[in-house]
Amino acid sequence: MTKPSRISREELAREGATALPDKEVLSLLDLNANLDLALDAAAPIDLAIGANANIAAPIEAAASANVLSPDAISAAQGQQATGIDQTITGDATAHGLQDSTINQGATTGDTTQPVDPASTTTDGSLTDGNLLDVNVNLNGDLNLSAPIDGAVAANANAAAPIDAAVSANIGSPGAESVAVADQTALIDQSITGDANAVSDQVSTIDQP
Repeated sequence: MTKPSRISREELAREGATALPDKEVLSLLDLNANLDLALDAAAPIDLAIGANANIAAPIEAAASANVLSPDAISAAQGQQATGIDQTITGDATAHGLQDSTINQGATTGDTTQPVDPASTTTDGSLTDGNLLDVNVNLNGDLNLSAPIDGAVAANANAAAPIDAAVSANIGSPGAESVAVADQTALIDQSITGDANAVSDQVSTIDQP
């Protein structure tokens, strides 16, 4: 079996090599874009919202504190009794009707811009930190139409009874801190009805 020949130091010295830049400065894409756009945009928007809602939020709080008060007693007591009866009978209906007729003509102004001789496409290299270097010059006339129609209907019940008691002794040897929070919440919520959302959109768009 023939041993593979080794590359001599002279042959290795004749080989060309380029060192890669540091990882933190290496960019895969360097894009420079110059945009000159003439826009003819139309966006008629129609929205209808219908809602039935029950919301209950009884809140009670008690706070007591002794700070740097030897032999002091801090007591906080919060007692809450809540009875809530909420009833909704009805429908939440949202009907959004949109009829749009849009006629957009192209702009007649001259949007042609001279191309900067310095803005040319150049090849990327491994030494400048970019694998792809692109310069783009774009002149464009755009006609845009975006008729939007939306309808939202909702029935909701929300209840948030909150009861809190806070007591604190800070730097008070021999002090007593007592916090008691009693809460009784009886919540009866009912909704009788429908939530309907209907969205009708008719758009006629003529863009030359």
